[in-house]
Amino acid sequence: MSPNPPTVFTPVCHVDDIVPDTGVAARVQGRHVAVFRVGADDFHAIDNVDPKCGASVLSRGLIGNLGERIVVASPLYKHHFDLRTGECLEAPEHSVRAHVVHIDSGRVHIALA
Repeated sequence: MSPNPPTVFTPVCHVDDIVPDTGVAARVQGRHVAVFRVGADDFHAIDNVDPKCGASVLSRGLIGNLGERIVVASPLYKHHFDLRTGECLEAPEHSVRAHVVHIDSGRVHIALA
């Protein structure tokens, strides 16, 4: 069995570039990623492309919660995506990938899942 390849983190922005409770879009290794800051220091990343229509818009959605789940609502179809897992709550077949976020020296780094 071959070992797992090393995790590659890509720096995308400074922590202060993301206003709390909003998201920004980034390209990580050619993939559109939505990076969210929830509160002061909770960061999440999921695919930015809304799978229902193919538009890169999830970073512009509204952040909230449904029960204990932190979600973003797509600005187009209002589907809710769990920021920890990428699961689409209304239509699981439209789920997106969740990515690893690492903060180092005030910079946000993303590793694709």
